[in-house]
Amino acid sequence: MAPKNDGSAKKVMNKGAWTEEEDQKLSQYIEIHGAKRWTTVAVKAGLNRCGKSCRLRWLNYLRPNIKRGNISDAEEDLILRLHKLLGNRWSLIAGRLPGRTDNEIKNYWNSHLSKKINHKEKALEVTTSKETMPEKLLDIVQGDIEDAKEIGNSKANFDANGLFDFSAADASHGLEWVDKLLGSYSLESVDNFLELEEDPWITDNR
Repeated sequence: MAPKNDGSAKKVMNKGAWTEEEDQKLSQYIEIHGAKRWTTVAVKAGLNRCGKSCRLRWLNYLRPNIKRGNISDAEEDLILRLHKLLGNRWSLIAGRLPGRTDNEIKNYWNSHLSKKINHKEKALEVTTSKETMPEKLLDIVQGDIEDAKEIGNSKANFDANGLFDFSAADASHGLEWVDKLLGSYSLESVDNFLELEEDPWITDNR
């Protein structure tokens, strides 16, 4: 069964730019009846607009106490501090800036302040990394000194007698003792250790 057409089809609202005539109708109606019940305002003002569109048009453009012009340094500082507390709650922030709209503050934040903050944070990271670099180098040098001390202690504790002790049953008669020696001493100390002094009798009878 086909649906009945009772003429109650949803009315298509205007969604484009506001005209000067529409602005005048909205301003005149609110001047007489006040800014409340926006759905009723749209109908009784003779506007083919939804209530939300009328409310935003009034709050962001037509209010007589709207503050025009660039945002001052004091206002910018207040926006930064309020945003740190409230986040992206633009209506609450705008409520603490007389004459400014939430839409204006949101646009100003997205186009100017967010980029400004990101630039400052990056500059701070670079400065911090430069300041901490000497400390990192100092830690590396101190670590190298400690490693050198440990190596020196291991050389001092080296037992030469144990190195050449082949009496144990499991003692190896290969070249493993050379690796042990080279691993415990520097090449210079090994050369000095292995250098044999000539017998005086051989020297005298040459």
